Amino acid sequence: MQRAYIGRFAPSPSGPLHFGSLVAALGSYLDARHHGGHWLLRMEDIDPPRERPGAARDILRTLERFGFEWDGEVLYQSRRDGAYREQLERLLRHHHAFACRCSRREVAAAAHIGTEGPVYPGTCRRDPPQPRPGLAVRLCSDHPEAVAFHDRVCGPVAQWIARDIGDFVIRRVDGIFAYQLAVVVDDAGQGVNQVVRGADLLLSTPRQILLQRLLGLPTPRYAHLPLVLGEDGRKLSKQSAARPVRPERPLEALLAAYRFLGQRFPDTAQPATPEEFWPLALEQWEIARVPVSGIN
Repeated sequence: MQRAYIGRFAPSPSGPLHFGSLVAALGSYLDARHHGGHWLLRMEDIDPPRERPGAARDILRTLERFGFEWDGEVLYQSRRDGAYREQLERLLRHHHAFACRCSRREVAAAAHIGTEGPVYPGTCRRDPPQPRPGLAVRLCSDHPEAVAFHDRVCGPVAQWIARDIGDFVIRRVDGIFAYQLAVVVDDAGQGVNQVVRGADLLLSTPRQILLQRLLGLPTPRYAHLPLVLGEDGRKLSKQSAARPVRPERPLEALLAAYRFLGQRFPDTAQPATPEEFWPLALEQWEIARVPVSGIN
């Protein structure tokens, strides 16, 4: 029996909703609703130093102004420490993770460069200290096989984590749980089985699949949408002062995001209002038309 589609949108409240985030929200929403599925909303407010006061509230208001409707209550990662701690302790107990005292400088000096920077050389894995506050925790990546999956937009993806990434951090030195662990625990906890998100997270997906396997959690299907780039060729982000979308002109932004995702309306069915946009967009949605993003 086929499981009901459960998707989600998970912004971080580090600033107002910008066009790149709108693209991710729209793609995930249309794919979920087109398949008669649920669309959940999760606020990834796990990293207080990066958050902006009031940003979570502003994002929710903007989504409402644009006509998004989510199922159930919003999940806040800041209230989920107990769930993350439980799974972290499980990984430590089964020797899938270890405490690490190495500084960034020490790692950089001893490592080779991989896909996303220095690859941890395994220093503390050989003789790990006892976990305690002030130490990071890393996941063991010494698995002989590549982690592979088929992305609904980008096609086949494979990554040798030990070679390309190394033992990656799942709890930081400051005690904050890393995104890779939190997203895996939350997707499983919410029953998410379809993840539609930006292609900046494509290379993170094999790490998340590895965590899912070690924790005995299900792996969703993934689809990674093209990135919106600024004039400098870099991904738009709240940190790079990307301009927020204008809630007073929702149709203009929705149409731009829809076109960016490779979707088109027939000449005989052009929406003139946001209320007309949504049923037409849902009817016409085809993820096969979404362009593949280049990953820098």
